[in-house]
Amino acid sequence: MFSITEAQLMQWLTPLLWPFVRTLALFAGMPVISQRAVPMRVRVGLSLFIAIAAQPSLPEIKPVPLDALPLLTLLIAQQVLIGLSMGFAVRVVFAALEFAGELIGLQMGLNFAGFFDPATGSQGTSTSRFFGSMVAFLFIAINGHLLLIHALVQSFSAFPVGEEPFHFLRAVQPQTWGAEIFRMGLWIALPLITMLMFVNLVLGVISRVAPQIGVFSVGFPLTVSIGLIGMVATLPLMQTPFTVVLERMLAAFG
Repeated sequence: MFSITEAQLMQWLTPLLWPFVRTLALFAGMPVISQRAVPMRVRVGLSLFIAIAAQPSLPEIKPVPLDALPLLTLLIAQQVLIGLSMGFAVRVVFAALEFAGELIGLQMGLNFAGFFDPATGSQGTSTSRFFGSMVAFLFIAINGHLLLIHALVQSFSAFPVGEEPFHFLRAVQPQTWGAEIFRMGLWIALPLITMLMFVNLVLGVISRVAPQIGVFSVGFPLTVSIGLIGMVATLPLMQTPFTVVLERMLAAFG
C-alpha cells in the first residue's frame, strides 16, 4: 500500500511554500503588479511559477513540522515582512520620481492642476503622474522585474528561513528608506529647478526694466513651455539615477 508520511510531505512542500509566500508578499507591495488592474489569480500564478523556477538557485530549507504552530507563524511573518519590504524598496524609488515631478510642477506653476490617483487613492499633479507613468515603462524597459526576481532569490541566502525570523529588520533598517525619496527626487529635479529659477530671475529683471510688458501674462506660458522642453530633454537621462538607486535599494537583500 502506498503511504506518505508527514516528514515526506513537508520535505516536498517546504522548498515551494516559503518562496511562494515571500514572492506573493512582494507582488502585493511592489508597484505596477500590485495595482487593481492585475487580478489576484495572475499574482498567485506568477508567485507559484517563480517559486518553482527558482528551486535550483535556492539554498536548502529545513522542513518545519505542522504541529509547531508558533514557529510556523513566525516563519510566515518573516516571509511576508521580507517580501513587503522588497516591494516597499521598489515603491520608494517610484515615489522619488513622482516627488521629482511634484517639485518640477511646482516650479512650472502646474501644481494647481490636480488629478485623482486610483493606485494610491490620493490627489496627484500632472507632472507627477507623467513621471510615474514614465518610470513604470522604464522599470520594464531596463529589466527591473528581472533584477527584482534576482534579488528575491538572493534574499534566501542573505536572510534564510528559520534562523532569527526578525534579524532582517536589524540588518536592513527599512524605516530609514524614506530619506531616499527626497535625496533622489532632488537629484533628478535639480537641473530643471535650476533652469526654471534662472527663467524666473530673467523675468524679474524684465519686469523691473520694462514694466509695460506685463510679465505675469508672459511669464506663465514661457515658464510652462521651457519646463516642458526641459522635461522632454531630460527624460533620456532618467535611466541612470533610477537604475543606480534601484540597484542600491535591492542590494540590501543580496
